[in-house]
Amino acid sequence: MTLVQTKPRPAGPATRTVVAAMDAPGPQVWDDMTVEVALSVMAGAHAQHLLVSDEDGRCTGLITRAQLTGVRDSSAATDRVRLRDILGDAGPFPSPLTTMVEAEHAMRYRRLGSVPVVDEHGCAVGVLTLPR
Repeated sequence: MTLVQTKPRPAGPATRTVVAAMDAPGPQVWDDMTVEVALSVMAGAHAQHLLVSDEDGRCTGLITRAQLTGVRDSSAATDRVRLRDILGDAGPFPSPLTTMVEAEHAMRYRRLGSVPVVDEHGCAVGVLTLPR
């Protein structure tokens, strides 16, 4: 009897998962935070985006500096505008086990440059950004 040694195949693009490409989650804030406070947190963290969570710690979206400054600079802005007021419906979000092909397709279809990656409880575990 002859033993045969096999080498594992590297994951192809169709089977590579989001976990291999996601970045660390970065700063996370609550959805009841005001736009001005969120901009201050973002500046202090030197971040280009914030992950937003509800009162249960579930990720409700990702907000960018450009979105926040757009709201702040609009004529309808007040100091009472909360992040939950401007997020809209951003979900569903990919899990770490979602394939890159599926995630990239969904992001392009929804015209999103970055999305939160969430675990089975809806908590953010990373951020996936499309290559430019």
